[in-house]
Order: sequence, then structure tokens, then C-alpha cells
Amino acid sequence: MKAIVLTALRQMELMDVPGPSIENDDDVLLKVERVGICGSDVHYYETGKIGRQVVEYPFIIGHECSATVKAFGAAVTGLKVGEPVVVDPAVPCGTCDQCRMGRENTCHTVRFLGAPGQGGGCLCEYLVMPQQCCYPTNGAITLEQAALCEPFSIGVYTVKRGALPTDARIAILGTGPIGLSVLSAAKAQGAKKIYVTDKIDTRLEAAKGVGVAWTGNPNKDDIVGGIVGDGVGGGSGAEPLGLDVVFECCGQQDAVDQAIDILRPGGTLVLVGTPRKERVSFDVDKFRRKEIEVRYIRRQNHCVRPAMDMIENKQVSIDFMITHRFGLEETKEGFELVAAYGDGVIKAMIDV
Repeated sequence: MKAIVLTALRQMELMDVPGPSIENDDDVLLKVERVGICGSDVHYYETGKIGRQVVEYPFIIGHECSATVKAFGAAVTGLKVGEPVVVDPAVPCGTCDQCRMGRENTCHTVRFLGAPGQGGGCLCEYLVMPQQCCYPTNGAITLEQAALCEPFSIGVYTVKRGALPTDARIAILGTGPIGLSVLSAAKAQGAKKIYVTDKIDTRLEAAKGVGVAWTGNPNKDDIVGGIVGDGVGGGSGAEPLGLDVVFECCGQQDAVDQAIDILRPGGTLVLVGTPRKERVSFDVDKFRRKEIEVRYIRRQNHCVRPAMDMIENKQVSIDFMITHRFGLEETKEGFELVAAYGDGVIKAMIDV
């Protein structure tokens, strides 16, 4: 089969590699249809690692995909050959303490598509996944929407973990695909007032299309002053009350600092972005005086089906995130575009 293979930093080639085969009774052989380029894929492309996960070349990356069923093992039920599916890229063990607690997203031995040391990715023609990772679309969503379900399900899980209060006032710092997924999910969950920031104006324009109270570009605007001055006060004393929840979706220290400043006392900081540096820090004085609660997001957990349902039921419209499309042989061009944040790119989609 044909596959896009990382061969060195910022180097990838279209190669012929051995195709996968069904080995277990619950295996499903999938024909990959669409693959979204994720920021984490770009991390591997540019730096060869994320934290302790280091690429050993050659390596196939990619984890956001839709597919159609090609064949399946003897124990598989409820699937048909040719049926489109959403693919959950995580294969938890099901037996460790985390899985038994319902936290399959932090499974100790999870296998994740396109993660070094765990498994090859989906930038290839065929893939084998267990049935538990294959969600039939029943024709209710498109193949592109099905591929977007992976990042959107992270947005759904993030908003769930954010535990938005009634009539929540929130901020989303960073409006790439994950930030826009959080925005779409939060809007559907009834957030009252939403503030968003990004360094790319076209992404702010995309956020306005979803519906927000305020947008700001940290390269041009005073983010803290702009949000605080937009009527999020109401508390007594020298400081304004601030926001209920801030979702940090860009992995930047400056955004973490801004989040602490715009949160109300007792507010919640939800960290979603993947920093390229090994550490982030907090202003301890502000942090403890406000008694800020921090939650970190690890991928998604039991949110693929809810994400599919929200798309099918028209609670959200996510198609706007796809701004560029490439063929498999053009994948490197797509990665270079995303790495450079070029041409107003939000989500680049590969048509396998």
C-alpha cells in the first residue's frame, strides 16, 4: 500500500509499504479516506518528538481519520463492508486501574495512532483497528466531518471537564482547530459570553462566525485590559470579578499568564494546548489569592459518539474549519503550510 513516511526532520516521502492484515477476531480492516493534519503531527514533523515520545525513522504519522470498512474478523458485528466509520485513534488496554476507573484516555498502555512507541499512523491507504474504535456514521455525516470528529471530540470532552456553570462567561485563548472545537462545543452547551484570542486574524474571523462577544490578537491588543474592560467586572474591591472558565488552547506561557489575570476568584483554568517547552509556570501570588482550579486535558474520553451526535443533530457546524485540501502525494505541502500557519490555514485535510 502507499503511505506517507517520515524519514527525517521535515522530510517525508510517499512510499510503498506492506499493508496490514486482520489478526484478531475483533479486527477491522479499513480503507482510509480522509486524514486531518493535527498540530501534534506537525510537532513530530518539525521536532521529531513530543515530550518523551521520540520518532524513530522511518515512521508513519497521522491520527485524525475517517475510513470505510474493507473486511473484518469473525467476532465483529454490526458493521458492513463499504460502511463509512469515524476512527477513534486510541486503543486502551481495558484492564489497568485507569481503564477500570473509566479513564481510558490515561490508560497506562494505550496504543495511539501515529504515536512513537505505540503504533504507526493513518497517513496510508489501509489500517487495522479493533471494532471498539470504529463508529459507523450511518450516512448521517460526511467523510470530512467524520475525520473532524477526532479534534471536535476533544473539544466536547474539554467543555465537559470545564464544568461550565449556568450562563458561563468564558475565554478561549488560541483558536486553531482545537480552540474552535472548544468554542463550538461551548456555544452548543449554552455559554453566555465568550471571548477568544489568536495571533492569526483569519482564525479570529472564523470564531466570529460561530458567535463570540469579543476577539483579540495578542500581537496587537491588550488582552487582559480588553476583556476586563468589556464588562466582566461586578465584584467588589479593586479587582473585577473576572471569567468563570478559561480554556488555554495554544500551549503558550503568555496565554497561561493572561488566563490567571482574567479569571475570577475560584475560576477554572483548563489547559488544552500542547506546549513545545517542558514546563509552564504560574504567578503563585495571583494563583493562590484567587484560588484558581486547574484541569489538564488528555485527548478525549467517551466523547466520540456525543461529538458525532452533535454534528448529526445540527447542534454544531464544523465544516468551516476545513480551509485546505490536498491529495496524498501533496501531504508534505500540507504539512509545510500548517507549520508556517500560511494562507489562513485552520485545518488541512488529506484525501487519501
